[in-house]
Amino acid sequence: MEYASPQDDTPDDLPLQGIRVVEMTHMVMGPTCGMILGDLGAEVIKVEPPGGDRTRTLLGAGSGFFRTFNRNKKSVALDLEKPAGIEALNKLIETADVFVENFKPGRMASLGLDYATLKQRNPGLIYVSHKGFLQGPYEKRLALDEVVQMMAGLAYMTGPVGRPLRAGSSVNDIMGGMFGALGVIAALFQRTRSHKGREVQSALFENCVLLSAQHMQQYVVTGQAARPMPERISAWGIYDIFELAGGEQMFIAATGDAQWRTLCDIIGRADLLADPRLASNNDRVLARDWLIPELRNTLQGFDAAALARVFEEKSIPFAPITRPEQLFDDPHLIASGGLGRQELEDGTDTPIPLLPISLDGTRLQPRMPIPHIGEHTAEVLRELGYTEAQIHELEPAAG
Repeated sequence: MEYASPQDDTPDDLPLQGIRVVEMTHMVMGPTCGMILGDLGAEVIKVEPPGGDRTRTLLGAGSGFFRTFNRNKKSVALDLEKPAGIEALNKLIETADVFVENFKPGRMASLGLDYATLKQRNPGLIYVSHKGFLQGPYEKRLALDEVVQMMAGLAYMTGPVGRPLRAGSSVNDIMGGMFGALGVIAALFQRTRSHKGREVQSALFENCVLLSAQHMQQYVVTGQAARPMPERISAWGIYDIFELAGGEQMFIAATGDAQWRTLCDIIGRADLLADPRLASNNDRVLARDWLIPELRNTLQGFDAAALARVFEEKSIPFAPITRPEQLFDDPHLIASGGLGRQELEDGTDTPIPLLPISLDGTRLQPRMPIPHIGEHTAEVLRELGYTEAQIHELEPAAG
C-alpha cells in the first residue's frame, strides 16, 4: 500500500515556520499540542529526562502514544535535578516563542519554570499549561481523561443507564492539546501587536464540559434531562445500526422525507412509504418501537458491500462498523493522502493519520523521524553557545 512520504506535497512555507517551541510534556495532552504546532511548521524541541519520556515505554493501550503524538520534534535530554540542567533549559527557553508543559500543579513552580518566573527572562514568551482543571475549587486535583469523562457527563451519555462508559479514545487529552495549540496561535497573533507574551491554559474538565454542552442545553430547552445515547429519544426516525447478511453491521440513517423515500425504494418497502403512520420524520420517531424491528428484518437479507454502493449513489447516510486496524486499508484515507509515512527511531516506518486539515489542498506531513532520546542535545546546546567541553559535561547526564 502506498502512503505519502515525508516530502510528498509538503508546503514550502508552513504557517508557523520560524517559531520555536520548547516542550516539557508526557502522555497525550501536552504532546498533542506540540505535535500540532510542529505539523504547522514550528521548530519543536522536546525536553526529556535522561531516561526519556516514560510514555516511550508504555504497554497495552498506551503503546502507540509516543509515536502518535511526538512527530516533527527534536529531542534534548537534560537532568533537571542538577543545576546545570536547569541552567541549560533556562537558556533554551530564553530563545523560545512558546513553552508547553502538562505536569501536575506546582511541579513547574518547584523547578522555577512557572510563567511568573519565565516571563521575567523572556517577556514575549507564550506559556501554555495543560491541566486537569482551570482555576477554581478543583484546580489542585489530579485528573485523567477517564476521570473528567465521569465528572462532566460524557461517560453517563455514552453508556446505558447505570453503566457509565468512557469514550473509546483519549478524546479530552487530544482535544485539550488542540485547544492549547489554538490558544498558542491566538496569543502569537496578538503578540504581533502587543509584543508581549501570554499565559494560556487548557484543561481536561472544561474541555469535557464543552462536549456535554449540547445535552445541558437540551435540558434547558425541553425541561427533560438528556437520556444516555443508548436509551435516548432519537431526533430522527431512522438513525441506527442494522445487521445485514453474513452478520455484517452498518449504521444507516434517513433524517428527512427525501431520504426516507429513497431508503424505502432501495430496500423494496413501498408499503412502509405508503403507511400514513410514517408520513413525517416526527411520525417515524414516534413509530420507532415497531418500525426499527421491521427494518431490521428486511435489511438482514441485504449484502453490505452491494448496499453500500447503492447508498453512496443515492445519498443515503451510512457507515460500516470499522475497527481501528482496518483504517490502514481505508481507500479514502489512502487516496486522499490522509495517512502519512512516519519514520521511527529504529529506521522502520509506519503509516500514521495526519492532522485533519489541508492547506491549499495539501496535507501536513511528518518531516523528520521520531527522535531518539536526546538525539538533538548537542546540536541545540551548540546553538546556545555551549562549548564541546560543556556539552560533554551535560551529555553523560543525558544518557
